[in-house]
Amino acid sequence: MKHHHALALLLAFLPLGAQAALVRPAPTPIQASKIVLVGDSTTAVNSGWGGAFCAHHVTSALTCTNLGRGGRSTYSYRAEGAWDIALEEMRSSRYAHVWVLVQFGHNDQPGKPERSTDLATEFPANLARYIADIRSTGATPVLVTPLTRRQFDDGVLRDDLAPWAAQIRAVAEQHQVPLIDLHARSRAVVQGMGPVLSMQLAQRPPSASQVAAAQDGDSLEVPAATPSTAPQPPLPGPDPGAQNTMATAKLAFDHTHLGPGGAALFSAIVADELARQLPALRPLLIP
Repeated sequence: MKHHHALALLLAFLPLGAQAALVRPAPTPIQASKIVLVGDSTTAVNSGWGGAFCAHHVTSALTCTNLGRGGRSTYSYRAEGAWDIALEEMRSSRYAHVWVLVQFGHNDQPGKPERSTDLATEFPANLARYIADIRSTGATPVLVTPLTRRQFDDGVLRDDLAPWAAQIRAVAEQHQVPLIDLHARSRAVVQGMGPVLSMQLAQRPPSASQVAAAQDGDSLEVPAATPSTAPQPPLPGPDPGAQNTMATAKLAFDHTHLGPGGAALFSAIVADELARQLPALRPLLIP
């Protein structure tokens, strides 16, 4: 009783703010985690599934950072310095756990010497190096097989990315890394939609000739997109005139990149696969 009486007298002579501080219970520290997305344009904002994933499929207890970069391969993403930025995002000690999703394959295919990689040797070696780097920061690597393209021949979806998806599965098994098989899931969905309905997943509507070909079960080849004419902000650094080639996505109809509908569909699939493969992430994900 004497203790309570003394406390009452003390509170009577303290300002209101100080009184609240004396009786307020100690706060419970938050437990926040982080997920980092690494990949090419099919992961990046405005052209892939990553933007919708970060916007709609994580709770406030999971920070989501999308570092997908258009046109990058397992070689060029590292060579151009994007990987160094990603490593800095993984090293923060303030998060309870960090997961890093890595999806490449599209730009590792032959045809562009400045970024293509050899499927049998360089590509798996690059993936293994990414895994080792991620683990060295204390984060958890997660490999993601490449999103399918949406090109059809006689109503059958082409599978030109199958060898790269198979190589990623093999690397994941060899290095005991969780695997999100987006290639298999997206192929099943797109084949089920067919040539016409799957056009709705693109960034822009198709032309009349493209629709006509799709109605016959085929996909017309899409001309190479021209660079955006919108002004690009200069890159910081010693050369202020350097052009920022990662500033904006080129919006056009094609059989690879995603508009809002495609991003919503495939980001939900990624969230579902993450919940299946990584049960510890389930409470932090929104279906």
